[in-house]
Order: sequence, then C-alpha cells, then structure tokens
Amino acid sequence: MDSTVRTGTESLWSALGGDPALLDRVDYGGVSGLLPARLPVMDLARATVAVCSLAAVERAGLPGRVRVDDGAVATAFVSERHLRVDGRMPVSFAPLSRFWRAADGWVRTHANYPHHQAALQAALGTDDSEEAVAAAIAERKAVDVETAVYAAGGLAVALRTPGEWAAHEQGRAVAARPPVTRERLDEAAPRRRSGGPLRVLDLTRVIAGPVATRTLALLGADVLRIDPPGRPELPDAHADTDVGKRTAALDLDSPSDRRTFGELLDAADVLVTGYRPGALDRFDLHRPGLVVARLSAWGDYGPWGERRGFDSLVQVATGIAAVEGSAAEPGALPAQALDHGTGYLLAAAVLRSLTEQDRDGGTRLVRLALAQTGHWLTHGLPRYEPEHHLRESDGPLGRLRYALSPVSYEGGPADWSRPPGVAGADTPEWTTA
Repeated sequence: MDSTVRTGTESLWSALGGDPALLDRVDYGGVSGLLPARLPVMDLARATVAVCSLAAVERAGLPGRVRVDDGAVATAFVSERHLRVDGRMPVSFAPLSRFWRAADGWVRTHANYPHHQAALQAALGTDDSEEAVAAAIAERKAVDVETAVYAAGGLAVALRTPGEWAAHEQGRAVAARPPVTRERLDEAAPRRRSGGPLRVLDLTRVIAGPVATRTLALLGADVLRIDPPGRPELPDAHADTDVGKRTAALDLDSPSDRRTFGELLDAADVLVTGYRPGALDRFDLHRPGLVVARLSAWGDYGPWGERRGFDSLVQVATGIAAVEGSAAEPGALPAQALDHGTGYLLAAAVLRSLTEQDRDGGTRLVRLALAQTGHWLTHGLPRYEPEHHLRESDGPLGRLRYALSPVSYEGGPADWSRPPGVAGADTPEWTTA
C-alpha cells in the first residue's frame, strides 16, 4: 500500500478523533493514475472517502473491512460530469463563470445563479455579454474587481500565488486551523428517538454540503432538504446531489413557514448548513442535543469570514489555480475536489459526532471550510518532489545532477560509488580488488 495514502487517512481520522486501531481495516486498490494533477488530488479523494467509510462502519458496529477503490472514488469526485438526464449532458458553468484577464492578472467569477450574475453585472456596469464583461474587467486591477463584485453581492476572486495567499490575513487564519474542528457545547442528552431512521435537516447547496447529506441518505438517514422558494437549486445540481433525499421549499421570513421549519428542527437529530456564515444567525437554530455541521467556503473567521464562495473560487484565491496552471494562464484541479472531499469529510464528522454523542451525550458542533480542505491538500499531504530523489556531485564531467536509483532495500547501496567519467577515457582493463 502506498504510504502517502495511509498518511492522508491517518491525518484525517486523527482530526476526527477516531480510534487509530480501525485504520488497519482499510484496503486500497483499483486502477491507478486517476485524477492526475500536480497536487495530490487522488490522495485527498481516497482519504476523505476512507474516513467516511470508517466512520460509517464504526457507527454501525460492523466488523468488516473498508474497501476504497480508485475507480469508484475518481468517478464519484466528478459525478456531476457523468450525470445524464434523458441523455442530456449537464450544464456545469454558466458563460460568465470563468477566468478573465484583468489589468494586472487574472480574475475568476462565479455567476451560475441568476442573482449572482445580476450582482456581477451591476458591479461592472455591463450587460450579460461576455465581450462587455471581458472589456470591463480588463480595465481594472484584479483585486479591485474582487472587491467591487463582492460589495455588490456577487462572486469574483483575484488569482493569487501560494505565497500571496500565505501572506494574506485570511490565508494565515485558515492555515492555523485543522481541516475539521469539533466541539461539545453542553451536557444535553442526544435527541434521537428509538425505532426510526436518523433525521437530517439539510440547509446546503451546490456540491459539498449536498454530497455529505447524499452520503448520509445512502447510509439510511431520512434527509429533508429545505430551499427558499424563490431560489431553488440548479436543476442539474439537484439531479446529481439530491438522490436519496426529500426536498421542500420554505420561506423562513413567512410566519407559517417559520413555524413549520421550527417543528422540523425540533424533531431533527442532525442539522447541516452550508450558507454564508452569519446568513442564518437571525433564525434560532440551537436545539439541545442536536448535532450541527456548519460548512463554509473561507471559514467563519477572519476578514473573509462572511464571504460566499465556491470550490472554483477557493482554488483561485489559495494558489491552487496558480500551481496547476502555467505562466500563460491559470489552471484547475481535475475535479472539484475541495467540494467533494469536504463533503465526505463532513459526513464523516457527523457520523463520528453521533458515535461520540451516543457515548458521552452533549450538543455537538463540527465546522468545515473549503479553504481548510484546500490548505490540507497543499500542506497536509505528501507531494511528489523530484528534488527528494535527485543528487548532485562533482566529477570529470563537471557538476552533475542525476536521479537516484529506485532500487532500494535494507542494507543496500544508497548511491553509485563513482560518477560517470569522460566517455572512452578509461583503460580497457578490469579494476583490481
């Protein structure tokens, strides 16, 4: 087994407070070489799925092994691309959700939802044509576009290098936190009732949160997703991530719908939220004995703590797009891996919280952020670094850099005993002992 795979799973399982003895029950396999990238995306995918499966096995009290198949994992991490509705391919990004050249760099916008597109156009003072948006952004600095669009309620992020993100106040705040934080808020008894399935109230959108609740539905939970009536989920996202769930619309500003929501929450065991931090604060969501999972893009702290965000934007801000791109243009991960990985990690955190709650009680709170998952990808997983497998030495040919041999065993040679000489310059005879 690849040690980097085990390393990622161990790291996340430890962050979740899991029993390390269970790690030996995980088997990895399948087709190799999937989700290729400069960053260890496949290791992130395997590890998040592995800990989710471990948490499910632990909670169910099953004695069997966990199988993490690379083909199944890679396919699930691009599930939205494989979706077909009556043979029709899905629409992943709207025309105005893309990279744009700014006066001093690059900007990525997200305008899949109509209200976000309207905010983008308002901030730039343009119509909905790509040509108009391109011209408006080209006249401005990337950070100025980012600031103006967010101020208007839209979404745009300037491309940053890993170093620039590390120096950014939000980047420093993200780096100081683990991929998941877990809290026990009080001594309340669990809310679960005997004889029925786990009740999960789902207030999430797009990919990460819905992947988590989709997974909980797979494991037998009764998942009820609530959306505002005027802003339903995009049809293809709904078809991909709402499998296994029931969905309903409630206007929480309506007194009758607010009462209905309160009754649902009173009877829920788990609440999962994925809206912008602070957006739901005006509603009383606290219930003793509940397990609450809060998902955000940037974290609910720091100067960006109340900003909206999506996987594609987090990749751009945190330096991932710069790493995966080139000098000519930014790049992207081979999947929306921050979304999918955070989704499986969120499901694992809920399951582990329920397991611990059964034993010790208490209202439980877990918090995750796409940016924290991104930091774990870039800093918490072993990366292929060719320099670790290269050496330099002086010899007849000058200063030579060369690759070490992959042949390695205990007690074996670490390197060759001599550098190459000048071609043809050696005496044609055997060396003496």
